[in-house]
Amino acid sequence: MTLINGYIHFKGNTREAMAFYQECFGGDLEIQTIAGSPIEEHMPPEARQGVLHSALTNGGVLLMASDMVLDGLVTGNNMSLMVTCESEEEIDRLFAKLSEGGSIMCPLGDSFWGSKFGHLTDKFEIRWGLNYEKAAK
Repeated sequence: MTLINGYIHFKGNTREAMAFYQECFGGDLEIQTIAGSPIEEHMPPEARQGVLHSALTNGGVLLMASDMVLDGLVTGNNMSLMVTCESEEEIDRLFAKLSEGGSIMCPLGDSFWGSKFGHLTDKFEIRWGLNYEKAAK
């Protein structure tokens, strides 16, 4: 099966954002800066400590991000990252952590489709949907 993974472009705060997501999801975080990369010489000195590429991995989680925005960046509301949780404890913990400093758009609760669901915007203006499929009763 082909996988689709999220890749987020930040306005210079990728390192801070990815450290926060590592607190939320755990796992290993790899960060490659522009400095020391083949494109370093083509970048202005103030951009060289920026993040060229980062990857957070933990089991089925692969979240990637960068400070590289060549054409400018417009934060929009046309996408969300969806997290399918494995337990009620996990969805409760992740929703609480991701919503710190952000805003809750749909409080975590029972949905009409039988799952526990919530939607939020985190402190980095990234929209997240969390879903936990409850066992059939």
